[in-house]
Amino acid sequence: MPLNVDIDCALPGGHPFLACFKHVMLEAAATSFQLHLQVPPDLISRTYNASLMLTGPLVAIGANSPFLFGQPLWRETRIPIFEQSLQQPHGPQRVTLGTKYAGTDITELFEENLRDYPVLLPVEPQDPVRCYSCLRLHNGTIWRWIRPIVGFDPDGTPHIRIEQRVLPAGPTVRDMMANAALYFGAVHVLARELDNAEAMLPFASMRENFYEAARFGLDAEIHWLNGTGKRSIRGVLSEILPLAAEGLAAQGMDDDLIDHYLHIISSRLACGRNGADWQLAHFDRYGDLHKLTAAYVENQRTGRPVHEWAL
Repeated sequence: MPLNVDIDCALPGGHPFLACFKHVMLEAAATSFQLHLQVPPDLISRTYNASLMLTGPLVAIGANSPFLFGQPLWRETRIPIFEQSLQQPHGPQRVTLGTKYAGTDITELFEENLRDYPVLLPVEPQDPVRCYSCLRLHNGTIWRWIRPIVGFDPDGTPHIRIEQRVLPAGPTVRDMMANAALYFGAVHVLARELDNAEAMLPFASMRENFYEAARFGLDAEIHWLNGTGKRSIRGVLSEILPLAAEGLAAQGMDDDLIDHYLHIISSRLACGRNGADWQLAHFDRYGDLHKLTAAYVENQRTGRPVHEWAL
């Protein structure tokens, strides 16, 4: 069936984007940077929930896809594109944040997969049952933004790890490594030190944060822990940075590396320029997408993080 893509413009005075496609190749416009994290079993649910809480701040600081077919839309247009390219006419959506935080047993998410989602790939497994082939295949057709993954240790012992899917690709490798450092450090602390974080940031508020950050990037206002009402996402990120440094140190990362990567985040935050902001500013100045693309590639090849890119 044809796919209708309808995205409201987040920019003042802008026009919504509406297009129709007869295939799901629109998904190719949704390139992301996916991180996997394995933690002890007793921390997996808390880490999963902490990962959900960080989706808004991570999307805001890393936003890098403000255009679609020449139209300036959301700061992270990849988010609605991916959701709409695989949108289901009925039932729960396959690209989703889910419906609630995980309970003490994260395998309830696999039970939810079986209960709520029809099988898309009815392939007869050839592997032994202990390989969980059916579970893994079915789970691979449900694209939670934060997804539990079944894998195996080198000795064949199965484990569940977390796939963090909200970060975009680019603008540079250094920017992406800085985004990863922010996530790995902050999630380590949030999962271990906040005993009642799920009550402090209800699921509905977390979900609202995610889409506000995708629409408005560093200009978003979101709910946060122990807060009443909304706050600037820049202020929230300023509070997350020292948590990330603490978490990276606790995991044994060298101080110079912590400083190097988190300095990129703090500098990006200080100048208010992520990849999306740079692209929009460049387009506003020159009004030429071809020139924008050429400048993006030239800057990317230097390896300098995006906050250092000139206009």
